[in-house]
Amino acid sequence: MKKNYLFSPGPTPVPPEVSLAMAQPILHHRTNQFTEVFEEAREGLKYVFQTERDVLILASSGTGAMEAAVANLFSPGEKAVCVRGGKFGERWAEICESYGVVPVNIDVEWGEAVKVEDVAKALDENPDVKAVLWQASETSTGVKHPTEELAALCRERGVLSVVDGITAVGVFDVKTDDWGLDVVVSGSQKAFMLPPGLAFITLSERAWEAAEGSKCPRYYFDLKKELKNQQKGQTAYTPAVSLIIGLRESLKLIKDEGLENVFKRHALLARATREAMKAIGLELFSKSPSEAVTAVKVPPGIDGAKIPKLLRDKYGVVIAGGQAKLKGKIFRLSHMGYVTRFDMVLAISAVEGILKELGYSFELGAGVKRAQEILWEE
Repeated sequence: MKKNYLFSPGPTPVPPEVSLAMAQPILHHRTNQFTEVFEEAREGLKYVFQTERDVLILASSGTGAMEAAVANLFSPGEKAVCVRGGKFGERWAEICESYGVVPVNIDVEWGEAVKVEDVAKALDENPDVKAVLWQASETSTGVKHPTEELAALCRERGVLSVVDGITAVGVFDVKTDDWGLDVVVSGSQKAFMLPPGLAFITLSERAWEAAEGSKCPRYYFDLKKELKNQQKGQTAYTPAVSLIIGLRESLKLIKDEGLENVFKRHALLARATREAMKAIGLELFSKSPSEAVTAVKVPPGIDGAKIPKLLRDKYGVVIAGGQAKLKGKIFRLSHMGYVTRFDMVLAISAVEGILKELGYSFELGAGVKRAQEILWEE
């Protein structure tokens, strides 16, 4: 008999309360019953995004919200600074190119966080830049970028700050309003503890003003149209009804735990995981690690592609490998969303077991022991 355990950085585990809510009979989306659910969910999103402004719900993956940000803010020929420090940083630039927006790329070594002074230099050299686009948490590398500092720089220079918070919002502190972030996006299958299929986006007044002059083509991702409808408790097009019912439930769970406690839990699980990996002689990939996911270098002599495959096929433990040029070179353990101390002990134990089977030499149990010391030190 084999159980399945999910430690990938998306999708993440779904709480049973959320699954049960989504199993309820379907509601028609043009009814008062759905409007009530929808408005509760939108209000709950404000709490997690730490904002007083509207958070729009889109039926798409998080990439849809990224595309919506570009399509609604820019006109073809305008410039955007794109922080390319991983697969998803590259995605910002690719979306810009698709809409005729000129990316001014800052290529950051994968595993490192962008330097604020490098962004400042790019703005100095390109005074006509309209916005800076970056990841608060670069999922492909496990890196946390300095979002608060970058936001301050953008305000100082009068450019828009556009943040991919897909594996950041609900994981660690992202103060949308207090930091003056102009656009923040996220997705359902991360800290929101839902299946994939919903994207979220919030815009500042400055961003909405920019949207008024945008000349990029758009239809489905027309945010002005969505705002007009969602303020009436509806969506412009058919919503993902069952996911929104589940969203209302997951937001209740987050609020019951309390956002500060959610952040503390993620920080604790992340620290325990990082220290466990170091305790068995492994090297972390990220020099500025995110609380969402721990990226670990595959030890010399071990076939890195086999680690996630054997964990999945033999133990039912799903983790992620590296993407693009990191394929086979790192593996990634998520501690995001519906994850507890006991879950991480299991994940660390499973990683130890597979590494031992693959011939890596270390003291079996050393990582689990170190994790337990941290997880139960309070």
